[in-house]
Formats: sequence, structure tokens, C-alpha cells
Amino acid sequence: VLGEHRAGTHAEYITVPAANLHRVPGHLDDHSAAALPLTFATAWRMLHARARLQPGERVLVWGASSGVGTAAIALAARLGAEVIATSRSADKLALLERLGAHHVIDTSEADPVAAVQHITGQDGVDVVFDHLGEATWKPSLRMLAHGGRFVTCGATTGANPPAMLTRIFWRQLSIMGSTMASKSDFEEMVRFVALHELVPRIDRVFDLHDIVAAHAYLEAASQVGKVVLDIGS
Repeated sequence: VLGEHRAGTHAEYITVPAANLHRVPGHLDDHSAAALPLTFATAWRMLHARARLQPGERVLVWGASSGVGTAAIALAARLGAEVIATSRSADKLALLERLGAHHVIDTSEADPVAAVQHITGQDGVDVVFDHLGEATWKPSLRMLAHGGRFVTCGATTGANPPAMLTRIFWRQLSIMGSTMASKSDFEEMVRFVALHELVPRIDRVFDLHDIVAAHAYLEAASQVGKVVLDIGS
């Protein structure tokens, strides 16, 4: 049991308030249930609560092989959107298509803005889903349709991109920040996942005593989806 200091769940036992417990959707096993909360709640809030993604709209998912990226693909596709996913690996892109992406862009070879314009017939996308930050800011604003929405939950490549204010006001763009989810968002997400029997993409499962290897694997950016720690092995 955890003491006074805050800690993550790299532990055999933790305590949480009873109000924070939720029933696991019946179609998920323990590993899938462990992979669900953070990434799916984050993606759900970004797409549903913040960007208000609608059926028939187009959404571009940056860094789509990440845990939150694969969650965004699953949720956006089930919400009825046309999903465009990006990665720098041909193998990952093929898998992202199998996970539900309608189009994929290899950003190591193609200009993502030109690729989006080709896919959309020069219309652009309605929503950009981002967690990368500075490296994707300019192309995101350039690929958004008039009145488009940019929603972000991270800045792993930098937190201070050029403002491009004229682009924002002339194109009537909306810039939205989002962090994790509220309790009601989480409850809505769990109901949606249960209704549509969505399953988080798990790349690998490590035993708890292999935590160092698990972190090294994550740092190598080799995964597609979530890496899970099994505390019971």
C-alpha cells in the first residue's frame, strides 16, 4: 500500500478512493483494461468533449502509433470520422490501417500538408489531433480546413511554436488544449468502449521486474499502442 508520497502504479498494491473505481467492460481482459484508462480517456476528451468531432468529418492524427494515437484512431473511426494517420515507419503505417485508419501518411517521405490536400481534394481536415507540439504546429495550421479545430494534449517536440496568428484568424481556426479527462468524460468513454467493444492496442506486456527493459523499449519508440506491466507474473 502506498504511503504519503504520490506514486504511479509501478507497484503491486495501491489505494484509491472508491468513487474512482469503475466496472471494467466485460469484453476486456486484465491487460486490455490496464491499457484503457489514460490514453482512451485523453483521446475521448480531445475528440468528443473538446473538438466535438462529428460523423463525416476528417481528422488527422499525428504520431498515430503511440498509445494515445491508436486510441484516437479507434475512437474517431467509431465516431464516424474519416481518419488520416501519420508515422515515420512503413510497418507501423500498415498496422495503423488495420487498426482503422482510412488513410496513412509516411512523414519521413511525404510532405504531410501536400498529402492531406491530395487525400481531401484540397479541402483540408476538420480536426487535427496533436500531442507532439512545435514540430507539427505549422503543418497542422496549414492543413486545417476553414473553421477547423486543432486540439493538443502534449508538446514533446517543443512548447513554443511560432504563433501564425494571421493564419488562425483569417481561417477562423480554433486552438484547443486538453489534459486527461473529467470524471464524466471517463464514464462516457467507458460506456462508449463497452457499447462498441473497442479494445486498446497492446504492443508488448512486460513483467513488473522487467520495468527497466520496458522503459528502454518505450524510449526506442518501437511500439504501436500501449506497453503494459503485468504485476502478477
